[in-house]
Amino acid sequence: MAEAPGDIEQLIDLMARLPGLGPRSARRAVLLMLKKRGAVMAPLATVMAQVAISARDCARCGNITNSELCEICRDERRATGELCVVEDVADLWALERGGAFKGRYHVLGGTLSALDAVGPEELRIPRLVQRVAEEGVTEVILALNATVDGQTTAHYIADVLTASGVSLTSLAQGVPIGGELDYLDDGTIGAALRARKRF
Repeated sequence: MAEAPGDIEQLIDLMARLPGLGPRSARRAVLLMLKKRGAVMAPLATVMAQVAISARDCARCGNITNSELCEICRDERRATGELCVVEDVADLWALERGGAFKGRYHVLGGTLSALDAVGPEELRIPRLVQRVAEEGVTEVILALNATVDGQTTAHYIADVLTASGVSLTSLAQGVPIGGELDYLDDGTIGAALRARKRF
């Protein structure tokens, strides 16, 4: 069976490391790019090289940007006093897609994990405490994933910020819009019952 040339095989291997792409999907993507070198591959390579040089973490919140501060941190209209704490940039982007939150964010860069030796200093928790003290934050919204590590991190942050007097809230958990009870797991149904509100 014929093998792809070494550099193309290396590209396939690198593509296969991306989330959602296995070896077969990566091979199909590379073959498509090779067919459309001028329209797809060359522009993609150019933009990837530019992003590799220009992308950096926002000095204030940890979002990805190409300047000192991201667009959200530079927008004075977002200085509402509300600070939404998320695990990573993907979570920030997901919340922004919804368009419901008009405050600012703080990206931790992960969650606390004793097994992986990730403590508060490896995350942006000390910077969060500093921001709460310096920026007139009135509410910290803990928008962390409903995993053991996510909830452990949320409890740790709540303990650290208790003395600051800031209001601490978390996202509601329960039945998604359009969800059917029969398809939900027991934990989600339990969380929905505990978070019930007056109709």
